[in-house]
Amino acid sequence: MKPSAAEVLALLPQTQCTRCGYVNCAAYAQAIVDGTANINQCPPGGMEGVERLSCLTGLEALPLNPTNGAESPRTVVWIDEDWCIGCTLCIKACPVDAIVGANKLMHTVMESYCTGCELCLPVCPVDCIKVEAVSGSATGWSAWTPELAKQARSRYDFYSFKRKREELENNERLLKKAELKLSDLAHHSQHTDPAILDKKRAVIEAAMSRARAKREPTQH
Repeated sequence: MKPSAAEVLALLPQTQCTRCGYVNCAAYAQAIVDGTANINQCPPGGMEGVERLSCLTGLEALPLNPTNGAESPRTVVWIDEDWCIGCTLCIKACPVDAIVGANKLMHTVMESYCTGCELCLPVCPVDCIKVEAVSGSATGWSAWTPELAKQARSRYDFYSFKRKREELENNERLLKKAELKLSDLAHHSQHTDPAILDKKRAVIEAAMSRARAKREPTQH
């Protein structure tokens, strides 16, 4: 019997690193079930991960695809506090909310939550994030445990929910602001020319339509 995406997902390490070529582990799991991705695209899982997926799906346990990266020791990142400028870009890039800090203040990595995805590295404008191997010579599932995978999945799911909620709340604030401005555009504008006001009204209405379009799927 063909496995479900949930069954495939349960065998992935949940690092959310995107090395498989998909936006997250769940998307990769779905692609495997759909037959659009091979089971050898997850370097964090290593060959043991490929073999686990092979047992579940019945697909051949091919060597890891080098295009997706190589099996390696587990890593975590840390931030050189002397160089951190507090830009918050790494915080936004971290899929499991393992980096704490605030705008223009030094950031810190909670290493016990870091999955070693390294998605924070390319966004750092001052290159102050360093990578450290923490599993010795152990690689793949020998360096990663089911407990860590469960923790990473839980944090990813919660952080994704949190970001979507914050985006929705921000859209609601902007929509209410736009509605208020549109209710008395002449009063909220420095312009009095009817043509300019009509142009501004069209821009605001278009923005409101986009905001409503983002809101509607969450209300069904």
